Amino acid sequence: MPTFGLRVHWDDLELRLPDDTEVLALAGLAADGVHDPEVAPFSWSWTREDVMRHVLAHQWKNRSRTAPDDWTLSLAVVWDGEIVGEQQISAKNFQVTRSGLTGSWLGLRHHGQGIGTQMRLMALHLAFEGLDAAEMLSEAYNDNPASNAVSRRVGYATNGARVVAREDHAVIENSYRMTRELWDSRPNDLRAEITLEGVPPVRQLFGIDPSKHSSSSTHDSPGV
Repeated sequence: MPTFGLRVHWDDLELRLPDDTEVLALAGLAADGVHDPEVAPFSWSWTREDVMRHVLAHQWKNRSRTAPDDWTLSLAVVWDGEIVGEQQISAKNFQVTRSGLTGSWLGLRHHGQGIGTQMRLMALHLAFEGLDAAEMLSEAYNDNPASNAVSRRVGYATNGARVVAREDHAVIENSYRMTRELWDSRPNDLRAEITLEGVPPVRQLFGIDPSKHSSSSTHDSPGV
């Protein structure tokens, strides 16, 4: 499958679709903890006993979501050879809207090291420079300060908020929007030497004209 050849590199950080062995490592990492057990800042509680099964089912389901009108890339975040989290990009009717959504989680023991910002920038680079996105959206609950902070740090525009149900409670979900114009005008400290591999076959799979992809990297900058 072409998606297994996709790679996004930034120094010692890489995004790639995990193979069967790596999926097990990813599930084990999630079972070790994704957030403080005293809070639940995601739509699904990562403190349940079936975390590994949930992650495995999620990964196997998304591997098959490769139709041009409904696709998902659930990429493992690999730091210096170790799996540390997951970065997802998904879209419906992308050929028409050029709009997608990102989501991610990071193993609890890897929090606070700047990886969250880097993996988001890598996902946006793939979306805009690799897949010709016009906009990318991100959503985060009010009680997920890390995700909200990454969106603000990277330069998203606020895109409203709504009350949603989560675990039988009403919570506020914030939406953020990164347009192509905002991406192109980001400051130098958010530009990095990010490289892409295996993009043309993925573009073809998703129904995006592969002949239009010509750039595989961006500008050098200090890490964030």
